[in-house]
Amino acid sequence: MRAIKAGKVSAARRDDGSYQIDPAELHRVYPVPGDAGGMMKQSVPPDGAGMYPATSSEIEGLRALLAERDARIAVHERANEDLRRRLDAEAEERRRLTAILADQRAAPRRSWWPGR
Repeated sequence: MRAIKAGKVSAARRDDGSYQIDPAELHRVYPVPGDAGGMMKQSVPPDGAGMYPATSSEIEGLRALLAERDARIAVHERANEDLRRRLDAEAEERRRLTAILADQRAAPRRSWWPGR
């Protein structure tokens, strides 16, 4: 209360009259014991060793999930390749038909009336 009243800690007042203080605000004013700059000492080694050792069943479960994901990706890649092939074939057919139509339009028209 003293820190709030003194303006050291900012807090939001609730409807019931209590105060809500953000944890980051508390850490700013009252740092966790560590080095002189108020920075926390790292309790976990940087390489992550010893955090949570995975069991062999967890590892096997993750490997199964990865294998399933890889299989799904392969299915989607095959479907995409098939769609690309179809679109390329349709585009080629469209170009061929356009060329045929362009040739017919360029040909001189013959009159249906004799002698013309």
